[in-house]
Amino acid sequence: MSVGRLTRGARESVAGLPRAFWWLWTSTLINRLGAFVATFMTLYLTIDRGYSASFAGLVLGLHGLGGVLSSLVAGVLTDRLGRRPTLLAAQLSTAFSVALLGFMEHPGAIAAVALLVGMTSNASRPAVTAMMADIVRPEDRVRAFALNYWAINLGFGVSAMAAGLVAEYSYLVGFLGEATLTLLCAVLVFAKLPESRPVRDTTGGADDGPAIGLGTVLRDRRFMGVVGLSFLISLIFTQGSVGLPAAMGAAGYSAGDYGLVVAANGLLIVLLQIPVTRFIEHRDPQRLLVISALLAGYGFAMTAFAGSLWAYALTVCVWTLAEIVNSPTQMGLVARLSPVHGRGRYQGMYTMSWAVASLVAPLMAGYVIDHLGAAWLWGATGALGTVAGLGYWLLMRRLPAERPAVVPIPVVPAQAPDPAVA
Repeated sequence: MSVGRLTRGARESVAGLPRAFWWLWTSTLINRLGAFVATFMTLYLTIDRGYSASFAGLVLGLHGLGGVLSSLVAGVLTDRLGRRPTLLAAQLSTAFSVALLGFMEHPGAIAAVALLVGMTSNASRPAVTAMMADIVRPEDRVRAFALNYWAINLGFGVSAMAAGLVAEYSYLVGFLGEATLTLLCAVLVFAKLPESRPVRDTTGGADDGPAIGLGTVLRDRRFMGVVGLSFLISLIFTQGSVGLPAAMGAAGYSAGDYGLVVAANGLLIVLLQIPVTRFIEHRDPQRLLVISALLAGYGFAMTAFAGSLWAYALTVCVWTLAEIVNSPTQMGLVARLSPVHGRGRYQGMYTMSWAVASLVAPLMAGYVIDHLGAAWLWGATGALGTVAGLGYWLLMRRLPAERPAVVPIPVVPAQAPDPAVA
């Protein structure tokens, strides 16, 4: 393929997206460049501070619980207060709590602040995805979500390498570095991103429809079905960082071996996310989600037969392809099913499915590996992928038409929240 053709393809991949999207994309990239806590928390607690693996697991569990608790609250605030103030509050409080965590000495204080970090860091996600759905045309959303996911993985990859060097010098510098970059994100949002929340028609017009609360989301059977399937898919993908290292360790492989194998995941996402998305963005989302669910489940199931590092790396390549297809397609589906004035609540419920999976997956992997063996865990992922694939096929029949775009984005004046809506 010629350089000119590659350049033209890259230009087409980023063309047509509004400037506000790129500021939001930049904020995401900066935020992931500072992902120190999520990457090195276990090593910090066990090696630097000398705590047990059990205590480290408890702290990580509390961090995940914080994400579960904040998902729905952040979704409601995204709709009631607006995307921009919710995002600003989340980023400012994350910067403060991450910096605070680096100075904690008592085990109880570390656990409590880890819970706070989990709450604040997860609170920005419904606002980011709702704003992205607001400012990007429906036909461009899959591409926009893919570019954002690409930024997440690129930032995380660079962060993991840089943070490893920082950790050898000082873990406290790592905590303060993440806090500083998160604060920079807040400054960027404040300076460059106006509010994108659609203005609700207060004249009694029919276009806006009835008020939307959390009960509305829970009664939306199709959407809650997607949330349930997202939970299953999350259980599968989380095994890449939970079940896979445990199984490889039990098989006699070192942490360095696991690092080499799992590095294929980030590398493939950085290299393939954009070209694969260009190939799939206008294709049938039902077929894409079914195929990606099966690839994810069976990709992990193949791990049961892996007998070498190359074989493990091959399984990672299979489920990484599933991840590349599933993530932007599923996020596009969530945006498509979310009412314009309820996007925050809908996105909050969707975010919670991943947060709950991050709590359940370690328990699931640990119990199955300890009592039944790793082969049963990989068989379970294959079963989960099959169930998820069937679920996508059933739920997406007669999918409703795409809602029109809300092309922004003037600054929206503050409005008093509707007390009747949760």
